[in-house]
Amino acid sequence: MTGFGLPELGAEALARHWRRGGFPLSYLARSESDSIRWRNQFTQTFLERDLPQLGVQVPATTMLRFWTMLAHYHGGIWNAAEPARSLGLSQPTVRRYLDLLSDLFVVRQLPPWHENLKKRQVKSPKVYIRDSGLLHQLLGIATEKDLLSHPKSGSSWEGYAIEEVLRVARPSQAYFWATHTGAELDLLLMRQGRRIGVEVKRQDAPRLTPSMRIALDDLALDQLTVLYPGSTVYDLTDRVRVAPLAALAEDNPAILLPRRRRRSRRAPRAENGS
Repeated sequence: MTGFGLPELGAEALARHWRRGGFPLSYLARSESDSIRWRNQFTQTFLERDLPQLGVQVPATTMLRFWTMLAHYHGGIWNAAEPARSLGLSQPTVRRYLDLLSDLFVVRQLPPWHENLKKRQVKSPKVYIRDSGLLHQLLGIATEKDLLSHPKSGSSWEGYAIEEVLRVARPSQAYFWATHTGAELDLLLMRQGRRIGVEVKRQDAPRLTPSMRIALDDLALDQLTVLYPGSTVYDLTDRVRVAPLAALAEDNPAILLPRRRRRSRRAPRAENGS
């Protein structure tokens, strides 16, 4: 069972939901300090009691350090070398820790998509802390002001949006795509035989970028939706739509899907001699 999602809370709850996350006792806490206190207690209980009960024989302090490092990698390409070196562990060991936290649904590994293209493509997964409230707790973010001014604010927004998209769209498969020359796509969804692209932008008025054009062509996308914190839906091209992230509160994946294009009706031909 997952925590609260935006469709359950409504669009007006977006800012609080992003800041506190979806765990009910964190989201519903009477104050920010109560919410933070609950998340601290959850983290401690998870590491010191829940993991040992599951047979995980890793010191709680070691796993907390690793989990905190992952928070700083949030939205980035996974590279086992740096965490392994920092923790004094082997790369296979930290990879096992990553898989463990993924299996326990607190971390998401978003796999890369590969096309048969004449381009060097990224082949390592992206990592995300699945609950934005836990991410902020691990990063030491306590207030809305802290969040909006933090260097990971954009990555936090991206991860939050991706979790809500996956909740609403319920795709058969989900990936990200990136090349070593800089082209990238935050989310590639396979749904009902169609390829749906999603870009997340924390901007007032997103525009069509060269990276979006490349993704549209190279991946043969049926639709690309750019999610942003505004309130207006508008089209950049016939296959690129800008939409508010808050629109996902309606729990309707149609905002992400291609529009049905009407077939033009031809005028009836006049008969000869008429």
